[in-house]
Amino acid sequence: MNQFPIFVNLRERKVILLGQGEMAEAKKRLYERAGAILTDDEEAQAALAVVAIEDNAEAKAAVERLKQRGLLVNAVDRSSLCDYTTPAIVDRNPVLLAIGTGGASAGLAKALRQRLEQLLPANLGVLAEALFNVRARIKHTWPDGAKRRKAIDAALDPGGVLDVMAEHEAQRVDTWLDNPALGQFSEVIDIELASQDPDDLTLRQARWLARADQIFANGDVPEAILDRARADAERFELALWDEQPVEGLALRIRMRS
Repeated sequence: MNQFPIFVNLRERKVILLGQGEMAEAKKRLYERAGAILTDDEEAQAALAVVAIEDNAEAKAAVERLKQRGLLVNAVDRSSLCDYTTPAIVDRNPVLLAIGTGGASAGLAKALRQRLEQLLPANLGVLAEALFNVRARIKHTWPDGAKRRKAIDAALDPGGVLDVMAEHEAQRVDTWLDNPALGQFSEVIDIELASQDPDDLTLRQARWLARADQIFANGDVPEAILDRARADAERFELALWDEQPVEGLALRIRMRS
């Protein structure tokens, strides 16, 4: 990971934007959409700075001056000068998906955004707002933090009562909380790996790994595959599994309700 992704609240905060033309106008629309106050005053007190100047020498000089002030700078189409880059965005307010390539290819980020736009339900934000509005009720239903996380994960899982890839009305969250058992699950799944390449994982296998609470793996399972799991998932040697071993099995996962 060469860059650390964060979401910054720019509402009513100043951002310096230097430059004219199409590049500058595109950045202006983006930052104004986020609620920022844009200024071309290079000496202004600001949260961030954007340099969208066409001339290379002039742009580099402006970047250097702004960095000397301690500002984080985005230099449009000049990734080597950037302290941060602006991602391609899928907006399902309040849900935001940001796709970045570290400046390697804006076209690739755009292509991924277009694919995700087609996949994600248009009313995903409705689900997010509904979950936000019932936080107290969720906490009351599952006072234990670990059990609460498991219940939410199960409800949002593919095929779950709140499957994030399905269209939902806000009332669906109330239906779930009226009958919490709808979102419970407990599974043990054996995964047969086609190869050592994580790209050869099937979509279903990748989803299973993303849900797993515990992972039991042979020593020859590559880290690149194990890294497809949640960062907080527990990892164990498969030999520690206390049941009858399965010949040829490389990976076993467990999901607890």
